[in-house]
Amino acid sequence: MFYEIEEMKVVLRIKAQHASSKNEFCDMYGEDALKVRIKAPAVEGAANKELIKFLSKSFKVPKSDIIFKSGQQSKIKRVVFPLTEQFLQWVKRYE
Repeated sequence: MFYEIEEMKVVLRIKAQHASSKNEFCDMYGEDALKVRIKAPAVEGAANKELIKFLSKSFKVPKSDIIFKSGQQSKIKRVVFPLTEQFLQWVKRYE
């Protein structure tokens, strides 16, 4: 599964594809990650910042509440953020 819910927090496993034409959620990447396209290039943390901004807007979570658990320098990332109703509605598409 590409996400876990632990103590009212979401741990989301993402395969980031940087330098895309737009920010968007894509299909599954294998069985354990969700592919996400990000507009920004992977230069000086720009793609990570854009990813945080995209997740914040998508799930109505403050940017400061989104934390990289692992993979900040990798294409496969694990991010943690508070569980929201928007996330629960969104994740139903993948069940």
